[in-house]
Amino acid sequence: MLINKLDNVEVNLNNGHKYAVRDIKKGENIIKYGQPIGHATENIKKGGHVHSHNMKTNLSGVLEYTYESYEDKTEYIKSDKTFMGYIREDGNVGIRNDIWIVCTVGCINKSAEKIARQTGAKCVTHPFGCSQLGDDHKTTQLILRGIVKNPNSGGVLVMGLGCENNNIPEFKKVLGNINESRVKFLIAQETEDEISAGVKLVKELQENAAKDKRVSVPLSKLKVGLKCGGSDGLSGITANPLVGRFCDRLTSYGGMCVLTEVPEMFGAEHLLMKRCVDKGVFDKTVMLINNFKEYFTRHNQVIYENPSPGNKEGGITTLEEKSLGCVQKGGLAAVTDVLDYGDTVSKSGLSLLNGPGNDIVAITNLLAAGVNMILFTTGRGTPVGTFVPTVKISTNKSLAEKKKSWIDFDASGLIEKDLTDEFTDFIIEVANGKKTKNEENGYEEISIFKDGVVL
Repeated sequence: MLINKLDNVEVNLNNGHKYAVRDIKKGENIIKYGQPIGHATENIKKGGHVHSHNMKTNLSGVLEYTYESYEDKTEYIKSDKTFMGYIREDGNVGIRNDIWIVCTVGCINKSAEKIARQTGAKCVTHPFGCSQLGDDHKTTQLILRGIVKNPNSGGVLVMGLGCENNNIPEFKKVLGNINESRVKFLIAQETEDEISAGVKLVKELQENAAKDKRVSVPLSKLKVGLKCGGSDGLSGITANPLVGRFCDRLTSYGGMCVLTEVPEMFGAEHLLMKRCVDKGVFDKTVMLINNFKEYFTRHNQVIYENPSPGNKEGGITTLEEKSLGCVQKGGLAAVTDVLDYGDTVSKSGLSLLNGPGNDIVAITNLLAAGVNMILFTTGRGTPVGTFVPTVKISTNKSLAEKKKSWIDFDASGLIEKDLTDEFTDFIIEVANGKKTKNEENGYEEISIFKDGVVL
């Protein structure tokens, strides 16, 4: 399949790998999606396999970018599409009404899990909250704050040990205003039996949440995170473009989408920068990209060492190629905001979120940004999920058939027909309460980004 008329390689739809459509000279750029994805390291004959053995990235270090005024040509539509959600006190809308136990520190994880088993609450555990310094400590607090305030929870028990850096009095300063009927606190060291005390508090939260009822709300109230993992050569042809079409539709209604995985923007960032609504957003996007590149070099790592062994086996050769497929999840929507760790998405359109491509860290960052669900495309397959519905979308039919316990939606048919309406209807079903495979399996976890000293 030739994706773009400018391409000098085509993709074999059976294995996702690239093959030259004409002779390519050594040093010449390899073109896919109409964009350079690297250069040939040797002469390649027409029909030749193009991969790691004969091509290399063009990426280097920090770049300078020039702002170009953007005209948003989005046709904003007043849609009659709705879903059944829970309207929260702050006006945000949730699509689940679960009770979460959020641990301030890893030392309390097992006690919290005991309470969860006895009550049916969901337990948000992690290894941090103490012995961290500076930015890492702040990031942990901000991520946990975002999780506590995610509108999908009907109530939260914040559980601490008592002696940690992120102790409850300190965490409350970061947390800010809360509804005391929705968020309760427990310091384990101050109670004789933290399990029974925790069970009591969770039951109070459950009784309060039981009063909540789903009501019809516009689809524009939906907040969606965008993620890919275990990508293959078909990711940029089927699943990612399908998610991009949905993103365009949702944002045209006034909804919000959040794209993360900053290293998987490298080589495609210019396409996002062209869609920044103003120079302020453009400047933030430049900082987002270059700061993450500097993070790589600060740790003596090259910025282009990204495609995983599974990516390469699936046909992806360079980071540019991976990125050009990755950013398609954002469709053509206007880039309206740039978010840092712990920021909450609040602007209609496409927001860019700081963070690495690591699957569990990325979905954690999206969870903390306040999204209702995550659209997670995959060509190789992965069961991972977090505490909001994590919709797995397969790039190819064989994966969808092989891993029915992981995959929620098969996007492989996009090659033959437009699946946007069908996919939108499925997303509405999930918003209305249909459980995703990660929810059915209980595959829910978080991982908090760190970049510093642990005492």
